[in-house]
Amino acid sequence: MSCSCFRSSILERRRGPANDLGDLTGPLPGNIKVFTYRELRSATNNFHISNKIGKGGFGTVYKGVLRNGSQVAAKALSAESRQGVHEFLTEIDVIANVRHPNLVELIGCCVEGAHRILVYEFVENNSLDRALLGPRNKTIKLDWANRSEICLGTARGLSYLHEELEPYIVHRDIKASNILLDKDFVPKIGDFGLAKLFPENITHISTRVAGTTGYLAPEYAMGGQLTKMADIYSYGVLVIEIVSGRSSSKQNWGEMQKFLLEWTWQLYEVGKLVELVDPELNEYPEDEVVRYIKVALFCTQAAATRRPTMTQVITMLTKNKRLNEKELTAPGFFSEGSGYSGSLNKKSTSNSISQTISSFPPSITQVTPR
Repeated sequence: MSCSCFRSSILERRRGPANDLGDLTGPLPGNIKVFTYRELRSATNNFHISNKIGKGGFGTVYKGVLRNGSQVAAKALSAESRQGVHEFLTEIDVIANVRHPNLVELIGCCVEGAHRILVYEFVENNSLDRALLGPRNKTIKLDWANRSEICLGTARGLSYLHEELEPYIVHRDIKASNILLDKDFVPKIGDFGLAKLFPENITHISTRVAGTTGYLAPEYAMGGQLTKMADIYSYGVLVIEIVSGRSSSKQNWGEMQKFLLEWTWQLYEVGKLVELVDPELNEYPEDEVVRYIKVALFCTQAAATRRPTMTQVITMLTKNKRLNEKELTAPGFFSEGSGYSGSLNKKSTSNSISQTISSFPPSITQVTPR
C-alpha cells in the first residue's frame, strides 16, 4: 500500500498507484503536531466502536488515550480534500493558531495515504444534543444558568470566527451536535475549521442524518448564498432548541403538526412565548428567557440582511434593554418538497403555514465531492 508518512518534521512521498499526494519534501508547518496512523490506532483501540463518541458528515469521532495518558478526540474524515498534502497542512496550521475558550482546540493531525485524521482536545460532557435533545441524561441537568451561558458562549465563539479573524471563518454547520460541553458545561464549537479545510470541492446538503433538519438558512439552502448570516440563522434555531429543550427536526410541536420555528413564531404573534420554555426548567427569569427567544427570532428572519451580527446578538442577550420589535419580521424557511422559499407571514393561517412549510431544509451533514 502506498502512503505518505511523516518523520522528524520531514514529508516524504512513496510512489504508488493508489494515492498521489504530491512530490513534497521539507519541514512541516511549525504549529502542527503530527501523529502517525499507528499511534492513533493504538490510542483508540483500533478505532473500536466502544470508543466512538460522535458521527457527522465530516467523519466519525473516537475517544483516544495517548501513551502519555492524555485524552484526545480523533476525527477520521469521511472524505478527502482535493488539496495536496502541503496545502492541507498549511490550512491546518492556520486553524491550529485559532484559540478561543469557546472553540474546540485542534491539537494536530495524521495524513498517511488515504487517512486524514484531525486530533482535538477531549471535551468531557460530549455534545449539547446528547445532553438536551436526545433521551435525557439523568446525570446532566441543564438549568437556566447553564443554558444561558451555552447561548452566550456559542455566540462569543461565533463572533470570534466572524469578526476577529482575518480572513474570517463561516462555520456552515452550527447545530446542537457541534456544540460540545466541557466538565463545567462551558460550550465549545466543534468542527469550526472544516469549512476552511474543504472550501470548494464539497457539497453539504444531505437528508440522511436525523435530528438536524431545519438549521439551514433559506438563501443558503436554495441559492447557495453562504455568508456569515447563514451561521446566524443556524444560531437562532439553536437558541430556540436550548430554551425549549426541543428538536428543530421534529414536526409535532404545539397543537398541530408544526416545526419548532413555526410554532415559536405563532406563539410570538399571540404573546405566549413562555409556553415554549422547557417544562424541565422549574425556575427561570421569565423576562430574560423571553428576550432570548426574541433574539433568536431576529436571527432567523427571512431576509438575511435584517439579521444582526454576532456582536449585536451578544449585546441583545446581555443588555437588559427593550428590543425594537417593530424591526422584527417573520422567520425564513425552505420547503424542500415545493422548492418554495419565503417567510411565515403574520396573516397566514395555521393550515396554510403547515402546507407551505411541509419540509424544512436538510442539514449540513455529508461531505461528498461535487
